[in-house]
Amino acid sequence: MPCALCGDIIPTEVVRCPACGAWARRRDFRAVGVAVFMLLGFNAFVALGSGLSLLRFSEPLRAATHGTYDAAATERALAPYTELFTISAIMAGVTGILYLTWLWRAFGQSPGPHQYHRAWVLLGWVTPVVNLWLPARTVYEVWVNSGRYRTAQRQAVGAVVAAWWACLLLGVLLAYAFAHGSVDTLSDARFDVHVGVAAAACQSLAASLCMAAVFQITRLQTAPGELAQARES
Repeated sequence: MPCALCGDIIPTEVVRCPACGAWARRRDFRAVGVAVFMLLGFNAFVALGSGLSLLRFSEPLRAATHGTYDAAATERALAPYTELFTISAIMAGVTGILYLTWLWRAFGQSPGPHQYHRAWVLLGWVTPVVNLWLPARTVYEVWVNSGRYRTAQRQAVGAVVAAWWACLLLGVLLAYAFAHGSVDTLSDARFDVHVGVAAAACQSLAASLCMAAVFQITRLQTAPGELAQARES
């Protein structure tokens, strides 16, 4: 069968390409990348829908007055949105497990040198303080090492990764603030709804930017000759 990286013919009895040393089977990696891409798209769609629905909910609050405002009714109306954010967090966790599986493979297949050990692909997400910046750094290294990028292109990749990570962290914080917000007064309710809309927007944008990263890295690592050229450079 032909190598997915350099195009050389790989004998059936070996598991690595004799020309570039790549693993013979990359189709499963592409399948995982497609699955992660689709799950991220579903997460982005749910978050976007939540934000649009909250925007519609803010219309009655805008027309309400302090005399007509009902805090109990507003709290009951916002409860499903809090549950929806909880469901989104569970979906993100499931997506994250598959994403880390994909990222582990992508890190191992990308040419070095890497600044951090491969174990940090997993540890970087669960280690306090470190998990505020290392996951984004790991994704950036895998992305730029998977292709032949000029300085301006590396800066563009860094901007995309930084925007993704900032939106992800901000989305998590805003969702937590929305779930624990107060609706005792009309102004509090309006502010809490705006926080929920901002949280949904950040989560949707973060998922979309992550889709772009997954697509590009998977494309680079499965394109014929792309990694081989990156190794030579």
